[in-house]
Amino acid sequence: MLSFIGGTGPEGLGLAFRFLLAGQDVVIGSRSEERAAVAANKLTDMLTVGAAKISGRVGSAVGLENEPAVVASDIVLITVPFSGQSDILKALRVPIGDKIVVDTVVPLLFAKGKISAMSVAEGSAAEQAQHVLPAARVVSAFQNLSAETLLDSNEKVDCSVVVCGDDADAKTNVMDLAGLIEGINPVDGGGLANSRYVEDFTALLLNINRIYKAHSSLKIIGL
Repeated sequence: MLSFIGGTGPEGLGLAFRFLLAGQDVVIGSRSEERAAVAANKLTDMLTVGAAKISGRVGSAVGLENEPAVVASDIVLITVPFSGQSDILKALRVPIGDKIVVDTVVPLLFAKGKISAMSVAEGSAAEQAQHVLPAARVVSAFQNLSAETLLDSNEKVDCSVVVCGDDADAKTNVMDLAGLIEGINPVDGGGLANSRYVEDFTALLLNINRIYKAHSSLKIIGL
């Protein structure tokens, strides 16, 4: 079972949708159980369209408050805005314990039509998550995926996902998880400290998307 903390936002919903299509059961977490339930129902409705285009089992979605969502899951995906990450994770430190935590968060600044990477004291959003959750096995992934593409069942995903982490087993698990989404090629990005480069690259992609009015992504070849 996968839980999405901040799963009511576009990125969380998009990732959850693609994992549902891949046959994974998901829990949408929110500070409000009502909002979480609305989001889960939206995903269920989306599946009636998306599932018709694939063969095999699709997953199921439920909505819960953040803490019970974490308790119900094996792997926790963090899809909240960076500004709220630290406080939310501090509140969930105990139920998360030593679980695998997948940090998808990107610290960004939006000013005068420009998008830039934000400096983070710990080095990256993922490293901040590890600092707040010392017992957890934090892995970073999925930062460069377009929420618009993920949410559109007519759009094919065709990109690489760079996975960074210091726990080898946790990183392998997350790479296997990423590979369940059709069209994604998981790439080992090394230790968690390398997350800062992946996060920074997201700012570049967003600027490219703004210029070309597109939904570009990262694809690594030659491996």
